[in-house]
Amino acid sequence: MGNELNQECQGAASLVIGIDAGGTRTRAVLATAEDGRPLGEGAAGPGNALTVPGPQLTEHLAEALARAVPEPVRDRVVAVAGGFAGATDAAADEPGRRNALAALTAALRRLGIDAGPPLVSSDIEAAFAGAPGAPADGLALVAGTGAVAMRITARRGTATVDGDGWLLGDDGSGFWIGRAAVRAALRMADGRGAATVLAAAVGRGLGVPDGVLPGGPSPTAAGGVVVRPLGEDADAPHGTGGPGGLPGVTAPHGTGGRGGVPGVTAPHGTGGRGGVPGAAGYGVPPHAGIPWSRPHREAYRRHVLPAVMAEPPIRLARLAPLVVEAAGDAVALAILDEAADHLTETVRALEPGPGERVVATGGLLGPDGPLTSRLEARLHALDLTLDWVPDGCRGAVALARLTHGGRP
Repeated sequence: MGNELNQECQGAASLVIGIDAGGTRTRAVLATAEDGRPLGEGAAGPGNALTVPGPQLTEHLAEALARAVPEPVRDRVVAVAGGFAGATDAAADEPGRRNALAALTAALRRLGIDAGPPLVSSDIEAAFAGAPGAPADGLALVAGTGAVAMRITARRGTATVDGDGWLLGDDGSGFWIGRAAVRAALRMADGRGAATVLAAAVGRGLGVPDGVLPGGPSPTAAGGVVVRPLGEDADAPHGTGGPGGLPGVTAPHGTGGRGGVPGVTAPHGTGGRGGVPGAAGYGVPPHAGIPWSRPHREAYRRHVLPAVMAEPPIRLARLAPLVVEAAGDAVALAILDEAADHLTETVRALEPGPGERVVATGGLLGPDGPLTSRLEARLHALDLTLDWVPDGCRGAVALARLTHGGRP
């Protein structure tokens, strides 16, 4: 910490710490207890209270805290609150909460920060508290690598939908989108699915040799297919875009849709739940046919499958940006539309009332997120409003200030 920051901290009578401990990194923010003004910040490794071993979690917390809080002002910290992935404040003996509390207490003790027992909540509860006015009640939605929604009552989660992990759920998440991209590519390769530029994009992302990608050196053989990417003059489905969406994309219009949501249409040819988004029914407009022979398609599959199986399944989330970048491809658009449908169903399962606010966070739902405009249109049809927060740090600071007896 520089002298300027030290002096700024010295000018504050009381300080609080807010922590956002997620699946990929842990962030700590030092702020004034009086008005929540941030003074310092530190970051370290993952902070999931269920998947990160206790000693490692303690190390990550201590590292982030040491970077955020200058040693000369550590005796001025009056409250600490942390939002942890894998933890809730629902029960004292909940495993994630117990792990988080033990690790955070040890990290604070190591740094000589004595602010009383820290407040531990879930990262979702902390993110919700970061919305304007630090609300106590409402709905929270997280859509990043995973996806989960929660009803918050009196600042505690009282009902949860999804968040069931890659094997059982996380519908509409970055993982779900990445997996859908690979499935669409494989279905094109074996002849069950529509042509899509995702086949080449996924292949490159997984290190498949260029020679077996669509458009390889040999002409189309018997049983081959032709990839026909959209040209600039081709008509994209459903209009020409809107704020925060992808170029050439707007939220689907019409009536019906999944779950009977007015103004929401299900993607054509998805084959229903359990099918592959865009796997059938989406013909790609003719443009610059690219050959893909059957032998090359077989070789493509032989490369893709081992590449996918060699990594943890959750790593498929890294392929989600490929779907976003394929903005002119009908199969990619169908995947994004169905992801938004899934997230809408997740929120609907919490039985929201008219006018309730949904506080959203996660990379898919930011100001320029690929699902933001789609989800906003669907929630608007349910008479719900969408607020976005970047992460849980601001909310954790608000909770720490409340713990100290101040206003959020």
